[in-house]
Amino acid sequence: MTNDVEKRWRDPPALRAAIGYVAVIVILAAGALTAFVITHPVAAIWSFGPSAVLFGRRLGCFRQDLRDWRAFRTWPIWHGAGWFLLTLALAGFALPTMTVTT
Repeated sequence: MTNDVEKRWRDPPALRAAIGYVAVIVILAAGALTAFVITHPVAAIWSFGPSAVLFGRRLGCFRQDLRDWRAFRTWPIWHGAGWFLLTLALAGFALPTMTVTT
């Protein structure tokens, strides 16, 4: 059994699953961004859509991370995916600020 900090773990199926999950969530956030761009003058509330999608669905990554950690599998893959979505969500929170200032 390898230790988590050794960095010798490898799990291509888990990596593909995490990448697929992140790709779907980013596509959903892009759809929410498109809805905001289309309805911008009418409804500024749509500006929270992309960040809400990313911020909410990052919990799915961290939930899978916890499940893999408890089962002694390669949890850092899902942990990294969760942090990636959280980083995108925090960057996306600038969008509502930009709508208020314009």
